[in-house]
Amino acid sequence: MSAARLDASSALLRWSRWLVIGLLASLLSACGYNQIQVQDEAVKAAWSEVVNQYQRRADLVPNLVNTVKGYTKHEQSTLVAVTEARAKATSIQVTPEVLNDPAAFQRFQQAQSQLTGALSRLMAVSENYPQLKADSLFLDLQSQLEGTENRISVARARYIQAVEKYNVLVRSFPNNLTAKMFGYHPKPNFTVQDEKAISTAPAVKF
Repeated sequence: MSAARLDASSALLRWSRWLVIGLLASLLSACGYNQIQVQDEAVKAAWSEVVNQYQRRADLVPNLVNTVKGYTKHEQSTLVAVTEARAKATSIQVTPEVLNDPAAFQRFQQAQSQLTGALSRLMAVSENYPQLKADSLFLDLQSQLEGTENRISVARARYIQAVEKYNVLVRSFPNNLTAKMFGYHPKPNFTVQDEKAISTAPAVKF
């Protein structure tokens, strides 16, 4: 075979490969693969912000507990509950795999909810100590905690929206076929811990 024919065959082979790659890319794009990538990254980014805000709250807790401890000698059980809830919340390994493991996601949510409840009780107790309420350090920590709780609410809302878009995408036909082929599954989302409790109107007594 002449050198000219070999060159022509090589050029044809290279052209064929690029054609196949182009066709595969077009097929994947048409099946929603690129959209799944975009929404998956959006969920991960939203989740990172949730974790960042929860960590910000966890970092505030030791200073808050130490400040309250100086004024509330008889509230040890409340202080211990906050410390233990923080330890439990920060002991959970928060990796990207949590987003693909509903059981791990639920454990993370439960631990954070317990810390939320413990902090609420701590702030309620502080109402009984006027000197504590007037302490400038406590006021600053209280303000930071309130701001962090608001940031957590915003971050959770954005995560919920991101997961909703992603889950709708990977469950819709024909994207669900592409998602299944490449191992993308619906992701867990935040839920109400006790739906029955919040659906019951509180009893008001006069």
